[in-house]
Amino acid sequence: MVFRILAIILGIGVYPALSFGQEEERVDELLLEQIQEELGEEVDISEISEKLHYYLRKPLNLNTASESELSVLFFLSPQQVDNLIFHRSRSGDFVSVLELQAIKGFDAETIQRLLPFVYIAPPTSFRGLSLKKMMEKDEHMLMMRYGRQLQLATGYRIQEESKSRYLGDANQYALRYRWNYDNQIRVALNMEKDAGEPFFREKQRYGFDFYSGHLEARNLSKYVKKLVIGDYALQFGQGLVSWNGLSFGKGAWIGSVARQGQGLVPYSSMNESNFQRGVSAAIEKGAMRWIPFVAYNKLSGKVETEDGSRIISTISQSGLHRTATEQSYRKAIGQVVYGSNLAYQYQRLKLGITYMGMTYDGVRIKGSDMRQLFDFQGNSLHVVGGHYNYSFRNYYFFGETAYSFGGGWATNNGLIASLHSKLSLFVDYRNYQRDYHSFYGQSLSEGSQIANEKGIYAGMVYHPSRKIEWVNYFDVFHFPWLRYRIDAPSAGTDFLSQFTYTWYKIGKLTFRYRHRLRQENLALDTRHTNVLADVNRDQFRVDFQYKLSDSWRIRSRVEVMLFEKEGVDGTNGFLFYQDAFWQMRKPRLQFNIRAAYFDTEGYDTRIYAYENDVLYASGFPMYYDKGMRSYLNVRYKIVKNLDLWARYAMTYYFDRNDIGAGLELISGKVKSDVKIQVRWQW
Repeated sequence: MVFRILAIILGIGVYPALSFGQEEERVDELLLEQIQEELGEEVDISEISEKLHYYLRKPLNLNTASESELSVLFFLSPQQVDNLIFHRSRSGDFVSVLELQAIKGFDAETIQRLLPFVYIAPPTSFRGLSLKKMMEKDEHMLMMRYGRQLQLATGYRIQEESKSRYLGDANQYALRYRWNYDNQIRVALNMEKDAGEPFFREKQRYGFDFYSGHLEARNLSKYVKKLVIGDYALQFGQGLVSWNGLSFGKGAWIGSVARQGQGLVPYSSMNESNFQRGVSAAIEKGAMRWIPFVAYNKLSGKVETEDGSRIISTISQSGLHRTATEQSYRKAIGQVVYGSNLAYQYQRLKLGITYMGMTYDGVRIKGSDMRQLFDFQGNSLHVVGGHYNYSFRNYYFFGETAYSFGGGWATNNGLIASLHSKLSLFVDYRNYQRDYHSFYGQSLSEGSQIANEKGIYAGMVYHPSRKIEWVNYFDVFHFPWLRYRIDAPSAGTDFLSQFTYTWYKIGKLTFRYRHRLRQENLALDTRHTNVLADVNRDQFRVDFQYKLSDSWRIRSRVEVMLFEKEGVDGTNGFLFYQDAFWQMRKPRLQFNIRAAYFDTEGYDTRIYAYENDVLYASGFPMYYDKGMRSYLNVRYKIVKNLDLWARYAMTYYFDRNDIGAGLELISGKVKSDVKIQVRWQW
């Protein structure tokens, strides 16, 4: 025992952690490293980021944290979460964080990442709860954000009411309010207005375009573990039936191959789609857990009336309501969602079944293209699925199989194997029939929908030493039916190899190569038809991060993208950026800055790269064409509970006299924007 404790202390040190400010600033960077690049420019990470930032301030109690709560810590794989829960059930409550080293699969780096988010204390409950105690221990947070693009786009200049134009100004507003009592009762409220949307006018006569909120209560009784009234997300199994909110895909993180379904989750994102609005609860008795849910959603889309019937031809997920047409789509479609999830656990085996029903207040019709032949059509959909996961020694098995009534099947099954402390392997098989339908499903896939796809995804992670990590994966997939711009069954491959060398707490050097092969139409005028052509994309990346001192650190990246399509001249893209981060304790001031140069020969060689932003507002902007981009972020702690963020970003294009197209067209070579954000906590 003495030897074990000494080994733990030597392995992780006395945890000479970074200051809270530094740790908080790096949460989003750590998170975004794991998100697949295909999510695009407007990905909203706030749903997970907010929880991580909160747990930095109010860590999880290792003796009471549920599997759902631990799954929020995305750097823990499903196998590690399962091992932690199993260790606690067998060995009893933790008495020291030093015990983490005794859990199978927890290396020094994992523990180092975990420690800021957890602590150890006796369990708490609602017993003895009073209004006085709540007022003594409750917390409030109010965050307000303003932003706008400085150059006025065409959509704001048009005055003629007969023409398509933006009905609102270019200002963006967002407000978040949070109230929390000891992680037992939480109230959240979100409000947002996008650029171009009316404010206190048109259908926004009550101000903001988007309102979202919820009330969450935990441990209400012996059986009712959670109750959510308002907006919530449902995450079950591998996401074939329901997975609301942000999801991870293929990447250099092995844990993303298996989904960590959190069940019932309060919804806190600014994303205006892919959530439920109603009431749901998590009820547990012994080894059984039941989550019933009912919701009524108002969706945006195009609705027409034919012979007295409502016909739904389009459903919009953008959340934008700037023009007269977009305003006419706003909340035009009613949808009722209902169902439940029933789960059972026996030791390391977990089984579950999910049923979800959806009914529209009209008939949703499919398109007329041949590729849309198997799309959903009707006014109601019913989906049922069964999921499982099982840990046996160093093996973690997982999977889900689902069926949409009147349609087809979908299945996703896999294995993560820790063959050695230095070597882990994973494999995943998916088969989604072309007529499988699930409106709220998100699972591992190469396509944009869980349908019309078969594939095998496998890889390995090798740690020959604490400093070195080598990740490899390949994905071989096939689309049995037609797709957009693909007029025949098609296939493809995706291969990644990433090598990382780490100087402990000082720096990191990463080399990445990724090759993607897909097929697309190749128009041949002589035949007046399309044939499929192979499309190859090769990505080369070198990323370097280094801590110069307690106040300074830098990050550099060079990336090259090569594009080649049969019958078309090849193109390439290049990106280089340099980031610098600086922190000053007195006064509490931080800033980070980027200078980037990019040169891409076409849209096919565009490059996405993560950018730091104000809190909860990160994303992956697209670097396209030829030019330079820079931004400056500043954070200043005015007083103890009051923080101010400011951001200025600018892109300068070398060979363009206008930027964008349509209503987003800007005259000139420069595009810039500003943001100001204030957070008050008390």
